[in-house]
Amino acid sequence: MPDLHVPPTSPAARALRRLPLLALSLLLGACASLQAPPEPVREAMHQAGLPAEALAVVAFPLEAPQRGLRLRPDVAMQPGSAMKVVTAVVALDRLGPNSRGRTELLAEQPARAGRLAVPLVLRGGADADLDWPTLAWMLRELRERHGVRELAGGIVVDRSLFQPARPELGQPPFDEQPEFPYNVIPDALHLGGSLLSYQLRSGAQDLALASFPRLPLPALDLTQLRFVDAACAQWEEGWLPPVWVADGPRLQLRGSFPRDCERTQALNVLDRQWLTEQALRAFWAELGGTLDGPVVEGVAPAGARVLVRHQDRPLAELLRPVMKSSDNALARLIYLRLGAAAARPGEATAAAADRAVREWFQAQGIADAGLVMDNGSGLSRSERISAAQLARVLQQAQAGSHGPELLATLPVAGVDGTLTRRMKGSPAEGRARLKTGTLRNVTALAGYVPDARGRLWVVAALLNDERAPAHRAVLDRLIAWIATQS
Repeated sequence: MPDLHVPPTSPAARALRRLPLLALSLLLGACASLQAPPEPVREAMHQAGLPAEALAVVAFPLEAPQRGLRLRPDVAMQPGSAMKVVTAVVALDRLGPNSRGRTELLAEQPARAGRLAVPLVLRGGADADLDWPTLAWMLRELRERHGVRELAGGIVVDRSLFQPARPELGQPPFDEQPEFPYNVIPDALHLGGSLLSYQLRSGAQDLALASFPRLPLPALDLTQLRFVDAACAQWEEGWLPPVWVADGPRLQLRGSFPRDCERTQALNVLDRQWLTEQALRAFWAELGGTLDGPVVEGVAPAGARVLVRHQDRPLAELLRPVMKSSDNALARLIYLRLGAAAARPGEATAAAADRAVREWFQAQGIADAGLVMDNGSGLSRSERISAAQLARVLQQAQAGSHGPELLATLPVAGVDGTLTRRMKGSPAEGRARLKTGTLRNVTALAGYVPDARGRLWVVAALLNDERAPAHRAVLDRLIAWIATQS
């Protein structure tokens, strides 16, 4: 806080002595940040039974960063998905808003008379839009534009952009539902988002499984699955993660499932290399082509030539689902793209991404003490950041070249994304743009709020407590308070 020196005999000093204590405190508060929660926030914390140390906040007008509110600003806390702000800002700056991932089909030699004697290479380049129709279309282009009919050398699947190439292998599950979409750990191919849509249909004592697209599936092992009389809508309550068994191969379903129930759900339950092979063989056969060799994982030869290429949307567009819908897998993919662009020879991609973030912090003059990066999505028990660091990231984003791009990705209070149902009827509705964060012990908000005078405030608010997710109103009241400042 700057010194406020008033000569004791001056008219100003006499006027100050006549001011009520509250007015004096408001005058002094205009010169610096508040160090205690505003009354609406304090009341909400008290009603929720939350201790003061559960909350950390940094909030200030962009034009006057010395003002505003600072509560436990330098304590490293769990941000949940608010950590996606860091990934987005650093990726926009280091990769650029027009950065695009790609998928390529390559070969070391040209086809002769429709026959490709060497392996066709399917190389993943962190293409976020590589869905099943896109892969089928790329094979169609190979067939029709290049005249290839016979893949005599088989296919090599190259995921080597990231190291390790299969980052999901050997990773402990984040929670009890590793097969659901929010838990996907992407690799550089990321075909179909590493998911397949399944239709599960049960009878009294059996279950049929079909996929879309219709691909060959492994044998089903139902010995560990019980059929129960329960509501179909609650099918997940007894469901346990299926087990992929390489022998066969077969898929072992476990837990319980309601009788006479039909559900459709995207799941990550099959080994992704096995699934990639099934898709390649099925799509190529539909085009009338033959595939005589094996489908294996490997690396493209140095002299391989690109025959077909697909690019995803520019990064600035990909960040909309990352931020508005809080897409964890896509955030992780972008974080690894950041690492791949910065990686040194032999360096693990996640470690390179961590280094890229810290180098960006250093370049912006932001201390990285206490910062813990894991996968850049916030779906982590270990990631940590302080409210001050998160606020500085947001501040620097608006000072840089890509502030408008970031602003356009953030959920709008009461309007869309993860804020669709929040802050309805509050002064922040339709005005505040904030990234949310939620874990079992975390709720967070980070972004920008216009106040009553139209000044844009930066806000980073982190609430860490086992009861935090049930009391998001604490942070909603904070945002409403900021929106009414004048």
